[in-house]
Amino acid sequence: MWWVVGATVLVALVAAYLIWTAGRVERLQARAQLAARALDAHLLRRAAAAAVLAERRYGVELYAAARIALDARPEEREAAENDLTRQLRTVELDPTDPDCEAVIAASRRLALARQVHTDLVRDARTARGRPLVRLLRMGRRHTWPRYFDIDDPTLSVPTVDATTR
Repeated sequence: MWWVVGATVLVALVAAYLIWTAGRVERLQARAQLAARALDAHLLRRAAAAAVLAERRYGVELYAAARIALDARPEEREAAENDLTRQLRTVELDPTDPDCEAVIAASRRLALARQVHTDLVRDARTARGRPLVRLLRMGRRHTWPRYFDIDDPTLSVPTVDATTR
């Protein structure tokens, strides 16, 4: 009689663990997808701010890089964003100018969104790569989350000394 109770408890514990694991995989996958959408929104904001800056102040190369980043297809997005980052690094940005400030702020937010996205993708891939999860195909409804590999979008800006103002 005790072995029936023991087997029932063991089956209940295994079922609870499997349900918890499946829920964790689903939550991590959903969070990685949301982080990808947020990263995409920040990429668009930075490219739009760079296009406005290029129209008002800087040349054709920066504007072209910003437009290419805005119009890039998903498979071309990383290269377009890297090109935009390189173009932004060649420009001297004045932190007191509102247009430059918008690009700097968008780049900082993009760096944070990229870090969050990378962390969530790593966690989701780790959870989905576990042997039990792969064996039971717990993540089969979703595609594998992908990293978005771009250069660090943080821009270095010259600091303005308060005594020279």
